[in-house]
Amino acid sequence: MAEIVLGIGTSHSPILSMEPVAWVVRAQTDGSVRKLIDNAGRMVSYDELLAAADPKLEGEIAEDKLQARHAANQRGIAAIREALYAAKPDVLIMFGDDHMEVYHHDNMPSLGIYTGETIKYTPNRVTKWPYAPELRTSLWYPTEDSDYPVAAPLARRLAEDLCEKGFDMAYSQKYQAGVGMSHSFAYVYHRLLTKGPIPTIPIHLNTYFPPNQVTPRRCYELGRAIRASVESWDPKLRVAILASGGLSHFVIDEALDRQLLDALGARDPRRYEALPRHRLNSGNSELRMWIAAAGAVDHMRFNFIDYIPCYRSPAGTGCGIAFVTWH
Repeated sequence: MAEIVLGIGTSHSPILSMEPVAWVVRAQTDGSVRKLIDNAGRMVSYDELLAAADPKLEGEIAEDKLQARHAANQRGIAAIREALYAAKPDVLIMFGDDHMEVYHHDNMPSLGIYTGETIKYTPNRVTKWPYAPELRTSLWYPTEDSDYPVAAPLARRLAEDLCEKGFDMAYSQKYQAGVGMSHSFAYVYHRLLTKGPIPTIPIHLNTYFPPNQVTPRRCYELGRAIRASVESWDPKLRVAILASGGLSHFVIDEALDRQLLDALGARDPRRYEALPRHRLNSGNSELRMWIAAAGAVDHMRFNFIDYIPCYRSPAGTGCGIAFVTWH
C-alpha cells in the first residue's frame, strides 16, 4: 500500500522572498489597504493598533533584527526543502488557501481539489512585484507563465474517496483563461521544488471568507480521511503532506502561534478545537492548513525547526513564520 513518509508545515508569506528593506516598504501599506485584526479578534485601524502597541515593538524592527530574521527564514526554507527531497516522495499532497486569485464570491468552495494533468502558474496580484523595481530580488516569483505536473489519476481517486467519506469536494480540472494557481501553491513550486519536479495534489481550503470557512475540527477530520485514503492505494507510493500558510498575520500574535505549535507537538486534536475561533480570521485563518496536515501525520514524530516573528512595524504588523516537519 501507499505510505505517508513526511509531513511539512511552512509559512508562505511574501516576506520569505523579500529582502528586509522591502518588509519596511510593505509596512507602509498596513495603514491604508489592509484590514487589521488585533490579538483580541477585533477589526481596528492601524492608528488604533499603534496606540495600543507595546513600545518595545519599536526595537523589533531594528535593521539587525530584520536581517537576522531574514537569514533564519532562508535557513528554514532550506531545511524543509532538504527534508522533502531526502524523503523521495512520489506524490506531494499540499494544502493551501486562496486570496481571490482563483475563487471569488460567485463561487467560493469550502473544500476543493485540483485534478487536471498540469496546474498553471501565472503572476497574479499576490505574486506580481508591487514595489519599486530596484527592491526586487532574485528570490521573488518569476514573471513568466509555466505549468507543473499534477498526479491527476490519484487526485481524482482522492476526490472520489473523500466524497465517499462524507466530504463534499469541489474540483477543478483547469482554471479560467488568464488565471493561475494560488500563491500558497506557487510558493511551494518556486521555493521548495527547486531540485526537480514532484507530482502534486493541490487541495484548497477556504480559510478566509465567511460564511463557509472550514472549521478546525473539519480540517483535522479531512487530514485523517486523506491518510486513510492514501493507505488504501494499491501502488507502493511514497507520499508527502504539506501545509502552506500562516502563521499569524497581518498582526503578529505570538501567543496564538505558540498555542498551535504546542498543540502540534502534543498531537492532541482537542487542542486544535480549543484554538479561539474569533482569532482565526484574516491571515490567522491559515492555521487551518496546519491542522489539516496534522490530521494526516499525527501518527508521526513532530520536529520543530523554527519560529520567527517577523515584525515590520512598531504597531506589531508582520507575519509569524514557522517551519516544522513530521517523520
